Amino acid sequence: MGCNRNCGLLTGAVIGAVLAIFGGVLIPVGDNLIGKAIKKEAVIANGTIAFENWLVPGSSVYRQFWVFHVQNPSEVLDQGARPKLEQRGPYTYRVRYLPKENITENSDGTISYMLPNVARFEPDMSVGTENDTITCLNLAVVAAPALYTNTFIQLLLNTWIKASKSSMLQNRTVKELLWGYKDPFLNKVPFPLDPVLGVFYPYNGTFDGLYKVYTGKEDIQKTAVIESYKNKRNLSYWEGHCDLVNGTDGASFPPFVKKDQILRFFSSDICRSIYGVFQGKRDVKGISLYRFTVPREAFASPAEVRDNYCFCTDEVISKNCTIAGVLDISACKGGRPVFISLPHFLHASDSVLHDVEGLSPNEKEHETFLDVEPITGFTLHFAKRLQVNLLVKPAPKIEALSKVKKPYIFPLLWLNESAVIGDAKAEMFRNKVTGRVQMLSVLQMVLMITGSVLFLAFMGSYFICRSKKLK
Repeated sequence: MGCNRNCGLLTGAVIGAVLAIFGGVLIPVGDNLIGKAIKKEAVIANGTIAFENWLVPGSSVYRQFWVFHVQNPSEVLDQGARPKLEQRGPYTYRVRYLPKENITENSDGTISYMLPNVARFEPDMSVGTENDTITCLNLAVVAAPALYTNTFIQLLLNTWIKASKSSMLQNRTVKELLWGYKDPFLNKVPFPLDPVLGVFYPYNGTFDGLYKVYTGKEDIQKTAVIESYKNKRNLSYWEGHCDLVNGTDGASFPPFVKKDQILRFFSSDICRSIYGVFQGKRDVKGISLYRFTVPREAFASPAEVRDNYCFCTDEVISKNCTIAGVLDISACKGGRPVFISLPHFLHASDSVLHDVEGLSPNEKEHETFLDVEPITGFTLHFAKRLQVNLLVKPAPKIEALSKVKKPYIFPLLWLNESAVIGDAKAEMFRNKVTGRVQMLSVLQMVLMITGSVLFLAFMGSYFICRSKKLK
């Protein structure tokens, strides 16, 4: 009977050890199975989860606008006073709801496409209507001296500006400012040019691209990485490495994202590639995500971050490349003096912030972030936030700008383009991806813990019984 008991205890210990070992073996085996499944579904090929989400976003994307209303127009026009600004918004539009077009699979492991631009006003998500009127900067008048520096040309421009009764400021509806209006000054110019302009004109009915990205079939670590933009690897706007198109479009990244990675992505809105760094973990609809944010260093001055030297294009305006937080994208905008920043000049130099009144930068409200599911690399929640500004410069030959005392950057509006995975997509994602991974992890832990406990319990009982028998 003693033998039977000891044999039973040893058998139990062996079973426990086998379970523990099996649980341990499941870790590399399970990881390998997960890796194969993810590699199969993460490539951009017809029939995969990645392709479904790549073709058209799996959730509604909204672009909210806050426009800056000038509260002291008389003082600005007559005395050159600092503008007192009040943000009004949000005015919300649904964007990115049309599928990509001109999709072509290429023989080099890439796929090409055009991204249709479309914006549909959402009144229920807006503070007012598109016909709300604001006092804002006159786009054409302010841009004129930057586009035409010749004194004689500026004298002619001044004649047409006066004839149209235009000034440095104007009253416009939200719709006109965003999407376009016929400018009275440009309408007076006796040359063949388009008199319509707006911050995003033209937009509806246009396309962004051509994009050419890697599908991941040949190298999973290149999935969604942009091979070229408009058939070029560089942009022709900047010098050196700043001019390269790097990373993905931000909608997804190669799978198996690590916390210590730098996620690079290209944004045509700001005419450059940028990057995000890991900030922390987030839980969105039961899915564990890694949050990556665009750091302060991305917009720092070259004096602080040397790698930013090639984004400094005007040493006078940038005060010998010491000004932080603003990006001159005039080369990308046909010479118009457009500057991009984070909303409310977040992370910008104090001198930039204090040239106007009424701004209150807040990191929580104004930073850009991407919440990425680390196994697949899919971005399931994001907020892209930026501010559009114009450079206002003194122009003695143009009466409308004669009161301007010094060059300064004037905010027009800021936007928040955001999306979060929908409930149905989140459930599908949990069932097909994260749920299976969690189930396998739980099974591994249960087997290892149960096996270890059984092994220790049976072996302990065996040695206790054996010691009693020896006595």
